[in-house]
Amino acid sequence: MRLGVFVACFLVMWALVAFRVMPSGVGGMSNVLWVLMLAIIVSAPLSFVLLRKQRDAMSENIVAKVDRTKSRLEANRRQEDVA
Repeated sequence: MRLGVFVACFLVMWALVAFRVMPSGVGGMSNVLWVLMLAIIVSAPLSFVLLRKQRDAMSENIVAKVDRTKSRLEANRRQEDVA
């Protein structure tokens, strides 16, 4: 999803530079590098805000897996102590 946000920003920035809404580079810098930099700068905060729900859901899944693993390890440790 983050890659999709980046690609969308890249295409929008490319169009803005092509239609001369945005400057076409600083000095002798290539247009592609300039558009890449603009897309990175714009897509980072956008993906942080737009992908918040997915990020929260992923972290909940990771926490649940870690908790299950800890409980299994603890159960194994208790079983070894008894035997």
